[in-house]
Amino acid sequence: MTAIPYLTLTVFLGFVCDQIIGDPSNWPHPVVMIGKIIAFLEGKLNHGPGNSRRRKGVLLTVLVVSGSYLVTWAIIYGAKTIHPILGFIISAYFIFTTLAGKSLPDAGQSVLKPLEQRNMEEARVKLSWFVSRDTSNLSEKDIVRGTLETLAENFVDGILSPLFYAALGGAPLAMAFKAVSTLDSMVGYRNEQYEDFGWFSARTDDWANYIPARLSVFFLLLAGWFQRLPVRRAYKIWRRDASGHPSPNGGNPESIVAGLLGVQLGGINIYHGRPHHRAEMGDVLHDSNFKDIILCQKLIRLATWLSLLPALGLTYWLR
Repeated sequence: MTAIPYLTLTVFLGFVCDQIIGDPSNWPHPVVMIGKIIAFLEGKLNHGPGNSRRRKGVLLTVLVVSGSYLVTWAIIYGAKTIHPILGFIISAYFIFTTLAGKSLPDAGQSVLKPLEQRNMEEARVKLSWFVSRDTSNLSEKDIVRGTLETLAENFVDGILSPLFYAALGGAPLAMAFKAVSTLDSMVGYRNEQYEDFGWFSARTDDWANYIPARLSVFFLLLAGWFQRLPVRRAYKIWRRDASGHPSPNGGNPESIVAGLLGVQLGGINIYHGRPHHRAEMGDVLHDSNFKDIILCQKLIRLATWLSLLPALGLTYWLR
């Protein structure tokens, strides 16, 4: 009987731990440390004329991403020299910290609960924890829309992408991806402060998520098929609307979710007091309400589990 490969076991254990434990706030978290390093380096590098800041932005990305990979590899290697089981546990722990399979639906739940209780003010506050748009005056429909967009888009960079990179290269590559994702969330903005400095971080995040974003179409459609949702309609919506998203990746999961649920995502969002229009995705077949969040949570959970088997198959094939 062929032994199960080491990488297969670490990915499986990390995935299961994430599903059971989630993201405890009082546990040591490597991504938090990555964020602190990014903030420190930004303070040192983000100054000077535009061209200089662009070069420094490239340097920031290279330092943080390569450093995250090498430090993770070195810690696991050191743990293995002490004992192979210790190395296995540390590797699985690192993979566990890169995944958001439980915390993402939980984020949706934190908005869903006050919506069910008709507490709009609390729902707006909870949504503001996960989105950068102004939520202070959102209607129930727009609160639901923001929550659905968050669940759909973060299915890629919070679940599918780290799982994909863990399967390809273990904990070091998964942690390198999280460094890319954290860089994008901290400096990848198109404003005066980050337009030049964060451009390379934002592009790197686009490149890193390119394949997983397109894989998300398959897994979300498959999950929708199991839940007897209108898969053909969702596929047509994806073909029609995905390319309209300002991100080269975000339109893939968002358009599928919009098609499966029969809602419309996108529209007007307020950022720092100024309205911004994002291309609409999907057709309005009913007014969005909290029940759509419940259905989307189920969709994301099922798609997450459906993605595990191919990931484990990839680890076995690459052994």
